[in-house]
Amino acid sequence: MTKTKVQKTINKITKDTYSKDVSIQFSLGGFSFCIFNSITKEIQHFTTHTFEEPVATPELLLLKIEELFSDFKALKQDFETITIIHQNNLSTLVPNPLFNEDELKVYLEYNIKTLTNDFIAFDSLSQLDIKNVYVPYININNFFFQQFGEFEYKHYSTVLIDKLILHSKNNSEKHFFVNVAERNFDIVVVENSKLLFYNSFSYNTKEDFIYYILFTAEQLKLNPEKFLLYFIGDIEKDSEIYHITYQYVRNVDFINLDIPIFDVDKDISNHSHYTILP
Repeated sequence: MTKTKVQKTINKITKDTYSKDVSIQFSLGGFSFCIFNSITKEIQHFTTHTFEEPVATPELLLLKIEELFSDFKALKQDFETITIIHQNNLSTLVPNPLFNEDELKVYLEYNIKTLTNDFIAFDSLSQLDIKNVYVPYININNFFFQQFGEFEYKHYSTVLIDKLILHSKNNSEKHFFVNVAERNFDIVVVENSKLLFYNSFSYNTKEDFIYYILFTAEQLKLNPEKFLLYFIGDIEKDSEIYHITYQYVRNVDFINLDIPIFDVDKDISNHSHYTILP
């Protein structure tokens, strides 16, 4: 039986006939999905699982997902669109003028170690003239194809960056976003609807966490006394990583999304699960 550290499910289905989309996101540390009305964007169902311990390989992750999927009755229905989101650190961004579809593996080799039989994919960021080259968990794609048939899949950083660019649109100030997960986080800095910086970092201590934030700010010549840092993801005000950030960065806030369904369960913050929501 799959052990979970966090298991949350929220239902708000008001009628049986509505246009439904589903987003499914997974990583070596967990699995989540969100069902929503594709016209009104109202969330109808949300479930998140965090594994007791992260699994080591995509093969073990598939076993977890297969086991969990059999219990998810909400996923056993027809959807207008299905989006599968791969969350891993096996990606890199390439500006369109430098992009060549025949050189996908070369781009990744600058950042990660790839295997001979790795399947490499790429996304086009909808808000930027950039491609995101990455290694999807193709075995899990195959599993979902067996369950649903055709679907769209993306890397989670594609979704994250596109949404943050839209969030900061029509604002000329620099926006410094930190998207937090367990033991890793992303920094996204945008200005005038342009991406200034993106990277993903692993951390074991709160000191690791603040080091990468301050180092990034220094490289971008941002004064910690002046710039505004926005948190999203798995972080709360009572966490040690929030406290240490507030010690060194004067202006810290959360992106708070107006999502009524999360009012049902106060344990799920409205700044969390940013990439899976409509």
